[in-house]
Amino acid sequence: ELRKALLWFIGTFADWDLASHETYLRVGRDLVRAAYPDAPPLVVDPFAGGGSIPLEALRLGCEAFASDLNPVACLILKVMLEDIPREAHRRGAESAESLADELRRVGKEIKEKAENELAEFYPKDPDGATPIAYLWARTVKCESPNCGAEIPLVRSFWLCKKPNRKLALRPLCLGGEVSFEIFEPKSDREVPAGTVTRARATCLCCGAVLPPERVRAQLAVQRGGADVVFDAAGRRTGGARLLAVVTLRPGEPGRHYRLPTERDYEAVRKAQERLQAILDAWERGGRQGLCPVPDEPLPPIGTLGFRVQRYGMLQWGDLFTARQKVALVTLAGLVRELPSGEDGDAMRVAMAAAVSKQAERLSSLVSWISITQAPRGTFARQALPIVWDFLEMVPIVQEEEFPQLVESMTSVVELLGSTQPRPGQAQPADATAHPLPDETAHVWFTDPPYYDAVPYADLSDFFFVWLKRALPGHPLLRDPFDPANPLTPKTREAVQNERSETEDGRPKDRAFYEETMARAFAEGRRILREDGIASVVFAHKTTEGWEALLSGMIRGGWTITGSWPIATERPGRLRSQESAALATSVHLVCRPRPEDAPVGDWAEVLRELPQRVGDWMERLQGEGVRGADLVFACIGPALEIFSRYRKVETAEGREVTLAEYLEKVWEVVGRIALENVLGTDEARARNGAIGALEEDARLTALFLWTLQSTSLETNATAGEDEEGEEETDEEDEGRAPAATSGKGYALVFDIVRRFAQPLGIGLPKWDKRIIRTEKGVVYLLPVRDRATQLFGRAGADALAARIEDAVRRGDPQLPLFAEEPEEPTPRRTRRRREVAAGAGEPAAEQERTTLDRVHMAMLLQAAGRSQALRSLLKAEVERGPEFLRLANALSALYPKDSEEKRLLDAMLLAVPR
Repeated sequence: ELRKALLWFIGTFADWDLASHETYLRVGRDLVRAAYPDAPPLVVDPFAGGGSIPLEALRLGCEAFASDLNPVACLILKVMLEDIPREAHRRGAESAESLADELRRVGKEIKEKAENELAEFYPKDPDGATPIAYLWARTVKCESPNCGAEIPLVRSFWLCKKPNRKLALRPLCLGGEVSFEIFEPKSDREVPAGTVTRARATCLCCGAVLPPERVRAQLAVQRGGADVVFDAAGRRTGGARLLAVVTLRPGEPGRHYRLPTERDYEAVRKAQERLQAILDAWERGGRQGLCPVPDEPLPPIGTLGFRVQRYGMLQWGDLFTARQKVALVTLAGLVRELPSGEDGDAMRVAMAAAVSKQAERLSSLVSWISITQAPRGTFARQALPIVWDFLEMVPIVQEEEFPQLVESMTSVVELLGSTQPRPGQAQPADATAHPLPDETAHVWFTDPPYYDAVPYADLSDFFFVWLKRALPGHPLLRDPFDPANPLTPKTREAVQNERSETEDGRPKDRAFYEETMARAFAEGRRILREDGIASVVFAHKTTEGWEALLSGMIRGGWTITGSWPIATERPGRLRSQESAALATSVHLVCRPRPEDAPVGDWAEVLRELPQRVGDWMERLQGEGVRGADLVFACIGPALEIFSRYRKVETAEGREVTLAEYLEKVWEVVGRIALENVLGTDEARARNGAIGALEEDARLTALFLWTLQSTSLETNATAGEDEEGEEETDEEDEGRAPAATSGKGYALVFDIVRRFAQPLGIGLPKWDKRIIRTEKGVVYLLPVRDRATQLFGRAGADALAARIEDAVRRGDPQLPLFAEEPEEPTPRRTRRRREVAAGAGEPAAEQERTTLDRVHMAMLLQAAGRSQALRSLLKAEVERGPEFLRLANALSALYPKDSEEKRLLDAMLLAVPR
């Protein structure tokens, strides 16, 4: 009962709304004191990043030591863990409120000064309206002969797409010149399609299509094309084009939209002149100090997640328009003017953080969400793709932008000041060479880098370059290992990125990641007390990432004792929108492995594995954990068996590798999953064993089972097109990415292969029949995409007619397939031949599988051929139980809102009872 009460309290206290609840805080801290009566436990996080783990430790009354290799992370950690609580406690009982008030006061002063300095670049309208945002489009020239018109690169012409208010742009072409008007569409069909998709631009005047390589070449000449080009007389001659201006009108609610005027372009020209004056002054001063505008280089072309370099953006400053640069340079300069000293340092750092956050919303990679009428920041996901039509926010509008950023920071100050009983400690450190002495930590708790998922250091440079300019000479804003490096440390970063190199010139491949993780885990084991405990958070979507991490943990001297999937991630978080990310974070609980750990027997390990994994799967399924979350949560119990030994050997004395053991783990998980959804025969079957459903049914069931509770997107479909150039249209309209992106449900190929191979399911056999593999992703074909494959070109109606005719004749054998071959078809292109290979003529009836027949019934249901469907279902019921067993299983596995589930459930209602 005590255990249940403790678990209930922990689960309840995890509710964010109770984070600062006085009673819960007191009870939580009392429980920590009861467990550690002599002194508060020390919680150490060597990959602390944004500080979630050490902040939680401090909130519960623990001591916290946080470190990170990245200077941006270290600056954030220092402010949150040290500066804010220290200032709050130094100022007394009302400190949290007074510190927040001071932050508001300083932020207001900076905003007012910036407003005065920048007013001429963001002029108000003659009617008193205040512009809050400008909608721009990069442009290229049509290269069709006798055309040469300007092509605004616009993904969507929608301005506002709220249910009760719809506004859009209508492009007009007259005499080779493109103009626009704002109108209220009565239906979506009235709004024309955009001019650019997958980096291909369509001319509004002649309809010619400019290929991606020419779009890239033209924008490269313009250094990305975000700035306007003026002639000597101040007339626009090219570059970015202003599409519309978003304004606030005095006394009128909501956003309003107008077309641009010459006044708008004049303000941009003045900003360009001011920027040039700033750079000229720096040149005249002998280039003392940093260039006012970030001139540090972007990472090389091909860096994970970076696409802008192909368009001529080669320095960090190229991501911003001239007016944006002037605004950010002004804000950074005002931060530098703040007083230093004990009281001022924390305020300067906080304001510098606000400026760097402002940069994230003030670049040429910000887009407009027409549904919410709000900006999507530069990092809509953890990458930097090109944004064709972009949004330029006005940073100095009252109650908008910079004031909002400062106000959000004051909320953090108030919360941290009131909930942290003591300051923590933060410092830069390499996790493989930790600064703490031996056996000092009670808890070693960390969320390490996710293998090859995110280019952390490269992305952090976006903020780093502006922080350096707001806080010149700050001791944390440097590479502690390479003074000549103007950006964040890269060579020691623990990621898998073969385009990057280590300090000794090695590629940062999987072996590097495993070695680095092993050294970091060995350091964790060194600083952890003998009675200490560790927890490692991981949520990577590929088995390679998991294997690399686990290899490092075991080589580092740890025994994994538990594995808990915890729903710590919000459903709409960036990673879940762009990948098959887990819906939970898996927490691997570890203990130091004894130095005298024995050698394990391979046969005994394999005997223990199925029971252990089976019990854990049953428990987690009872808790509502499904799919890939369940798969990776089973790793912990499986590895407890393996990692308790210093090594595992076969009877012949050969050492068993972790990769070899994990193959057995995937096989066991796959078999238990099949047994749960299809039955024992399917779990034991290999290569179509008697009594089991065919391979395609087992593959489909495993695929859908693994898909449950994961995001339905993959890296290949949610954010990057086939050229890796841009975001999806769904994201462009502010919607969550579609579940299938028109291709079918998706899983990373490696996960599908790990399950299919040991169960004797050959993926190539079913490619273009029930699955399609593209660029490391496996798509389960939508049922409608199989219509031609199952019915031939005649379609479902022709099959239904044959079935109904057979029923009228009293023929007991339903003619599911045409008796005569199709007429010869004309010569086809290679692309058409490929399609036909997967979705062409129906095969002989004896080759049809149970899954094929279920899909045929679903398609008859979709076609509304109820009589033929009832006849088919009657024949299947008489044939045996396999059809209904599979149909019911698939109904339980398909996502609840999917068309497939709707068709299955409707079809099952027609089954004769």
